[in-house]
Amino acid sequence: MINVYIGYDEGEKVAFHVLSESIRRHASEPVSITPICYSQIKEFTREKQPNQSTDFAFSRFMVPYLSNYKGWSIFMDCDMLCRADITELWNQRDNKYSIMCVQHEHIPGELKKFQGEVQSSYPKKNWSSLMLLNCSRCTKLTVDYVNSASGLELHRFHWLEGDHEIGAIQGGWNHLVDVQAPPEPLAASPMLHWTLGGPWFREQRTMGGPLAAEWFSARDDAMKLWD
Repeated sequence: MINVYIGYDEGEKVAFHVLSESIRRHASEPVSITPICYSQIKEFTREKQPNQSTDFAFSRFMVPYLSNYKGWSIFMDCDMLCRADITELWNQRDNKYSIMCVQHEHIPGELKKFQGEVQSSYPKKNWSSLMLLNCSRCTKLTVDYVNSASGLELHRFHWLEGDHEIGAIQGGWNHLVDVQAPPEPLAASPMLHWTLGGPWFREQRTMGGPLAAEWFSARDDAMKLWD
């Protein structure tokens, strides 16, 4: 079973459902999809901070705890679209690492992101937006630590012994729409990530150009299931 946890935010619930269906539609193996909804995790008690743009900014680090510190789990932001078999990502697991992620070099040029939220800049930005977590090696992410550590300590992986514990996900997963150059060819990236805000927001319906049109097509396909 491929264990996938997706960050859930009330303002982006449509994005969550479209992503979930896009994973299911392409998967060749059984997938368990769990929303990380902080209001449902009673042990998660930290209050939302002013610079926190989503409800799951910090609750994502509860995944090893929710997985009983056993096996591997995937975490991903909800503002993504899966275009390929999630098994291809799952098969990159390597037990010599505690986590694996796409190691972007993202230095934001803008001061604001979607819905006017403050755009923060820090080393390893967006690394934690898609993670393969080797949960048995993430035992430092206790409930107390996740509730009390600073955002930078969490997102910069200060809870690891060092960067040697971080493996690199290969293959174009976690392509940052309108931050990185469009994939070549356009269909090359298996996972699109609207980190600046996606077409589910009225003001950003064209974010990504043809990639936005692809998201709407995926939304329409998902809605057919509910007819």
